[in-house]
Amino acid sequence: MRTPVLTAVVACVAVLVGLAQQQPPVFRGTTETVPVFATVTDKDGRLVTTLSKEDFVLQDNGKPQTISVFDNSPQAIRLIVMLDVSGSMYGNLGLLREASRQLFARLRPDDQVRVGTFGAEITISPTFTNDPASLDAALPPAIPASAPTPLWAGLNTALDGFPTGGGRRVILVLSDGKDSGPVKFGQPFLTLPDVMERGQRDEVMFYSVAFRSRAAPGRRPGALGNPMQAMVQDLPDPGLARIAQETGGGYFEVRPSDDLAAAFERVVDELHGQYLLGFTPESRDGKRHKIEVRLVPKDLKVRARKNYEAPKGR
Repeated sequence: MRTPVLTAVVACVAVLVGLAQQQPPVFRGTTETVPVFATVTDKDGRLVTTLSKEDFVLQDNGKPQTISVFDNSPQAIRLIVMLDVSGSMYGNLGLLREASRQLFARLRPDDQVRVGTFGAEITISPTFTNDPASLDAALPPAIPASAPTPLWAGLNTALDGFPTGGGRRVILVLSDGKDSGPVKFGQPFLTLPDVMERGQRDEVMFYSVAFRSRAAPGRRPGALGNPMQAMVQDLPDPGLARIAQETGGGYFEVRPSDDLAAAFERVVDELHGQYLLGFTPESRDGKRHKIEVRLVPKDLKVRARKNYEAPKGR
């Protein structure tokens, strides 16, 4: 005969087992295994999610590696969405909010998200959550018409927002302009190489959505009293494509006539359709190594991060 305490323990165990069965395992890289997430598309850009381990070739500094970990089931993500709220985004607030809501609606139960903005200030919501209402509350209510674009400072702040430990970490950035430098006097001037170096070291994947500006009425995008800056700031920063390419993410250009929500949805679909490849590095020299992922099927394309930092010591 079960006592009330024993009955309660059995019930708790049953609940935990049920949750474990619902959620796929989360791979956590160790010093013994290097995780590489790969996105595969066909010639028309459609995701391909049915390949086997034998379809992949992975090289470390040009030397073929044995793929010891392979998984094509959806992997949980920790995602920080960083939204440009500079003055040139003034006319895009409604599109930005609606696209973000569409992204939140496509999250899986094991995904966790924070929402950040960069403009006159750099802010990030306090905790990771999967609750659409909490995420919606973190979206910007307004965009000041004169706000700058501290792009790299914003992404550097986002890198601070991830917890230590394993798991897949992703930053999705939406921006329509070029970096305008520090927001406040005395802040460091960060560049693309600064942020990309840190992102590669921390194994963070970047997805970039480059949007065309729609400034406040009577105001040129990003002018901020600087005519030369206004001339070049009408187009998104080319570093957005570079940081996505180097970290294995994706880059999407969105014109005013395009569907911004579709671009955000595509990012989530890709993250849920990636392959996880893992290998044990032969060298433990603590240096940066080049990673190359190729496919046996020649009619498909693959994207993955370009390098990793080898473990140090024995």
